[in-house]
Amino acid sequence: SLEVKKSVKRYYHKNNDLFNLLEKIKLWPSRQGTLHGIKVMNRRGDRAEIITHCNRRFIINNSRHSRAARWIRNKWYFQLCPYCKIPEWKIQKYSSTVMSQHYGKRL
Repeated sequence: SLEVKKSVKRYYHKNNDLFNLLEKIKLWPSRQGTLHGIKVMNRRGDRAEIITHCNRRFIINNSRHSRAARWIRNKWYFQLCPYCKIPEWKIQKYSSTVMSQHYGKRL
């Protein structure tokens, strides 16, 4: 018999540190709306350098109110990066994650 796996919801606090959240989910939405997979993340104080699986580099600021932080919380993206090859299970896990103001795990 075939069993269908039920997607388990994960709850995280909405106002988590952006860098900790990125290290946990390993996904980055670019300004064009493309969702990339993070290969390496190097922190340097309030800034970090992200290197994706398609070898693109992003320098980001640690801001809870930034465009990227809002896009990650709301799970907005237009397309997946064809070169990063993000697996389907990771997208399912990402889409089933809930960001809540008063409930969830602090990272």
